[in-house]
Amino acid sequence: MCVTCGCSDDAEGKITNLQTDEINHHHDHHTHTHTLPDGTVITHTHHHDEAPQIHAKIHGTTISLEQDILAKNNLLAAQNRGWFKGRNILALNLMSSPGAGKTTLLTRTIHDLKQQLPISVIEGDQETTNDAQKIKETGCKVVQINTGTGCHLDASMIERGLQQLNPPLNSVVMIENVGNLVCPALFDLGEYLKVVILSVTEGEDKPLKYPHIFRASEMMILTKVDLLPYVQFDVERCIEYAKQVNPNIQVFQVSAMTGEGLDNWYKWLTAKVGSLSIFLL
Repeated sequence: MCVTCGCSDDAEGKITNLQTDEINHHHDHHTHTHTLPDGTVITHTHHHDEAPQIHAKIHGTTISLEQDILAKNNLLAAQNRGWFKGRNILALNLMSSPGAGKTTLLTRTIHDLKQQLPISVIEGDQETTNDAQKIKETGCKVVQINTGTGCHLDASMIERGLQQLNPPLNSVVMIENVGNLVCPALFDLGEYLKVVILSVTEGEDKPLKYPHIFRASEMMILTKVDLLPYVQFDVERCIEYAKQVNPNIQVFQVSAMTGEGLDNWYKWLTAKVGSLSIFLL
């Protein structure tokens, strides 16, 4: 079990290329033998990422697994960021709880902007390609990463996903993370920025309950605002809570169903793509 977030060690990701239907499994393991001080011989097989934990148990050593895991991830994330920068690609990491409307917002955005912006998608879910199929129906390039028992994407998965996706130069890559308000905030993927998505069907105090993800994000998109007449949700209080956690967070209020507020989101997105020279600074 991963000490950083509790994910199972087998959460290395299955990648499905929706364009070719190719499925890529990642196998990263080896078998070796230890002889203990009392002469007992132990042979075991493990994934490379869990090797420190097993060795620590066998040899009685203590190491900071969380630090090791995040350090490895951050190194790969830096490589991903360089890959995006070298191709003038704007990469956004979309994070939310399950059912907040990430996929619906994505499909509407792709549909409305497909004549203006080349957008590709890396879709993250524990199982199924359901959301990736919805993305594919827009005509967008998409790869699905299934994390199995894992509760977040990591930089290694994104690196492998990009090899399959092969997004064009001067484009946008939307990374739809696994639905979770905790662990995705801990793992840098190499994105330009993190976007947290919160729907009005959730509590307005989510920024206070899950402060790290709102603190790590530069933008909050409040979705399903067309449902405000039917739910008890205080928009102003929610924004106030978000700014308590992160005074610089930018907020958009949208409905992917009616189109309300989407113009502001689109203007921000096209402006960012128009200023991709920032990557070269």
